[in-house]
Amino acid sequence: TMFRFFTVYGPWGRPDMALFKFVSSILNNKPIDIYNNGEMYRDFTYIDDLVYGIKLLVDVIPSDSNNIISSDSLSPIAPYRVVNIGNSNKISLIDFIEAIEDILGKKAIRNYMPMQKGDVPATWANTNLLQNLTNYSPQTNFKEGIARFVKWYREYYNI
Repeated sequence: TMFRFFTVYGPWGRPDMALFKFVSSILNNKPIDIYNNGEMYRDFTYIDDLVYGIKLLVDVIPSDSNNIISSDSLSPIAPYRVVNIGNSNKISLIDFIEAIEDILGKKAIRNYMPMQKGDVPATWANTNLLQNLTNYSPQTNFKEGIARFVKWYREYYNI
C-alpha cells in the first residue's frame, strides 16, 4: 500500500513547512510570505491522524480477493493500492493564518506575494478509499491541531 499525504503538520514537523515558519516568524516579529495573495487552499492533516490511518491500513493487505470496493486503486496485475490520507477539507490559507494569530494572540506581518512557479492554488484529499478500507476518517480540526503545535513549540523552544 502506498500512502499519499496531504499537508501534514504537528509537533516535530519540518521547519520549512508553513505552520512552523509562520509561528516562528510571528513570534519573532518577522513578516510571513503569503503566496498567491492568500488565495490558496490546502488539506491540513494533523500528524496523529496520519499515523493512525497508516496503523489501520497495515492490516488491510492488498490482494485479488479483497478488491470489493469500486473506488479502490488496487492493481489487477500486482497487489498494491494508493490511499490518500487527509482531512478531505480544503482550508483557506488566510483562515489558517488567522487561526495561528488567534492562538498566539498576535497578528502576523503579512507579505503578500504572487503564486510560486510550480505551485497549485488548491489541494485536498478524497479519502473515500481510506474510509471504506478502515472505517476511519481523520478528525482533528485544523484549529485544534494548530493549538497543539503551538503548545509543543512553546514548550520545546521555551517561549
